[in-house]
Amino acid sequence: MFGLERMRALLAVATHGSVAAAAEVLHVTPSGVSQQLGKLEREAGQPLLEPHGRGVRLTPAGKVLAEHAEVVFAQLAAARSDLDGLRQDIMGPVRIGAISTSLHALLPPALARLAAKHPRVSVRLTEGEAEWMVPAVAAGDVDLAVIESWENYPAPIVASTSREPLLTETTDLALPATHRLAHRKTVNLSEVDDLPWIAWTEGSRCHHWLEQTLRAEGLDPEVTCTVGGYSTQLALVAGNVGAALVPKLIHTRPGSIPDEVRIVTTKPVVHRTIYAVWRTGADTPAVRAGVEALKAVSEQVAGGLVAADGNAFRP
Repeated sequence: MFGLERMRALLAVATHGSVAAAAEVLHVTPSGVSQQLGKLEREAGQPLLEPHGRGVRLTPAGKVLAEHAEVVFAQLAAARSDLDGLRQDIMGPVRIGAISTSLHALLPPALARLAAKHPRVSVRLTEGEAEWMVPAVAAGDVDLAVIESWENYPAPIVASTSREPLLTETTDLALPATHRLAHRKTVNLSEVDDLPWIAWTEGSRCHHWLEQTLRAEGLDPEVTCTVGGYSTQLALVAGNVGAALVPKLIHTRPGSIPDEVRIVTTKPVVHRTIYAVWRTGADTPAVRAGVEALKAVSEQVAGGLVAADGNAFRP
């Protein structure tokens, strides 16, 4: 009754909020999307969109049909996954996006494990942040993402995606070795009121998280350095430029902490969880194999570090 391409256009408008955004995701022109929606309205026999401000929004009928479209495409993806599962060999491309702190610790061994078990799976890996990777997964531009989510600043959840926790870890305070608090094992964040802060690039979720965490402790943080990469942040701490909050995962490898830096635990304890995220209904055998490899490596990483640092990690 309803054409699949027309249903796909409606679902794209419902997901991304406008005809223009839907056209960009579908790699067609806005007029092409409008034509598909016009045909779908004629098939439905009632309006599916209505003007809203400078754009459009779904009518009640449009919302109902969009919900059915999501179910239809999830079932079609599941059918493809089941057919692929009949093959003895797991194969095909997997586009993976990962945050930088998981790249060095989790992705190399996970990809090595994946290649050893499933040599016909081809991987394309991109570094990025949760704020663009989760929408990319929902849009079908990334198959599997590895993201971070702090307990006090959770990562966005998109209804059309699924997630699997890989590990939960603490975030520690990095101080210059000469700082008055550097000899302590634990420091209340509210005590660090005499140093500027080093953060990720302005506008990123990591930057907002740092400011929110410090303001919750009564601080008015002065962020003087915004750089991507915790190794660079630690180098700046070593140069007595300021303080930084760094996840446990980034500073556990040998030689990762400069001699001029001291790492101390914080009060309150700040946790973050690393998740694998994929599009619901698009968990192909290759994507599932990638998730399984990430889970296996995460359990090894977490298990190997718990003995060295108490509750720093939980798989």
